[in-house]
Amino acid sequence: MAIGVIGGSGLYEMEGMTDVRSEKVVTPFGLPSDELVVGSLSGVEMVFLPRHGRGHRLLPSELPFRANIWALKKLGVDRIVSVSAVGSLRKEIEPGHVVIVDQFIDRTRGRQPESTFFGDGVVAHPPFADPTCHPLGDLLAAASESIGWTTHRGGTYVCMEGPLFSTRAESRLYRSWGADVIGMTNLQEAKLAREAEICYATMALSTDYDCWHEEDVTIEAILKIVAANVDRAKRTLRAAAGPIAAAPRACGCGSALAGTIITNRAVIPAATKEKLSLIIGKYL
Repeated sequence: MAIGVIGGSGLYEMEGMTDVRSEKVVTPFGLPSDELVVGSLSGVEMVFLPRHGRGHRLLPSELPFRANIWALKKLGVDRIVSVSAVGSLRKEIEPGHVVIVDQFIDRTRGRQPESTFFGDGVVAHPPFADPTCHPLGDLLAAASESIGWTTHRGGTYVCMEGPLFSTRAESRLYRSWGADVIGMTNLQEAKLAREAEICYATMALSTDYDCWHEEDVTIEAILKIVAANVDRAKRTLRAAAGPIAAAPRACGCGSALAGTIITNRAVIPAATKEKLSLIIGKYL
């Protein structure tokens, strides 16, 4: 099986991959954000997808989340590392730090069709209390620490709609909730990865202090941090690839759907069975 990497702001390609080829994957949910790059990194099969498309042309609310996760699974990915730029809601999480988050708060609107593979005659309720894969997160944290990157293990990610940044009132509210970072993309990915029975972990790259710190968030300030963050993220991925590939899947992600499909199999429409065969075929 392969490791999937979803690259966020600033991470549009993965240097160092060998035997590279591009794959255009057509899914039942449309086209992914871009062609997927398949190759080898540090001797490990890897599939890379630029979340916003090359050239950063897709808004967070325009992302084809279902197509992205479906395409990664189709290409044999069983573990996903999501690399994402975020704002910090904590003084101790400085710009330039990384957070391996383990919880999410949903503040998105209008993304429901892109938040689940289910519907159209089939209902499932997978567990989501712990939305990221803990063993995968541990491996990422160890790899980032090994390159000397200041790493925070664990944290809550507020997923907001965007594309505008927070108001000061919102930023202060999220801090009062105990949240640690804020971004616009990872919640839907985590939900769909769980439904697809893929291990999922987020490397949240802090670029700014959001506006609770009494400083306006500007693209100019963020871009000054992004380049250094992306370089560290690539080094972390190179360090993590071998340990991730060598580690057995001792988590429950690979059987997350077991016992969760409550629809009578006899009434699931044939078209839905066919569309979701990659996701639920083994349970039908």
